[in-house]
Amino acid sequence: MDTETAAHRWAVTWSQAWTQRDAEAIAELYADTVVYRSPAFGQPDLGRAGVRRYLSEQVPAGEDLECRVGQPIVSGDRAAVEWWVSWSEPGQDLWSAGVTMLRFDGQGQVVEHRDYYHPVVSRRPPDEDG
Repeated sequence: MDTETAAHRWAVTWSQAWTQRDAEAIAELYADTVVYRSPAFGQPDLGRAGVRRYLSEQVPAGEDLECRVGQPIVSGDRAAVEWWVSWSEPGQDLWSAGVTMLRFDGQGQVVEHRDYYHPVVSRRPPDEDG
């Protein structure tokens, strides 16, 4: 699978599966050997099992989830995808914008994932700045 197709599939799957809390649909985008970093400078979660562990902690964390992703920017086997998300947790509304840097293998599976993002305490539509 070419990188542009893989990146588009990643963006569509994340935007739909995140709000539906479908961690398995997201995990299937990743290779068994993926190095997954979120946040960018944290310790990586390794392999698809690491992605599932990360998602099990993050996906159910909020209510009223809204998510939007931008058009992937592709170069070689890499892609950058900008995203915006808003959600509610007990006692506060949150909003975050970020970019995920991805590297894909020849089968279109993610082998490297690194998130750069900034969360704020407020509620905004996920596409306000995008």
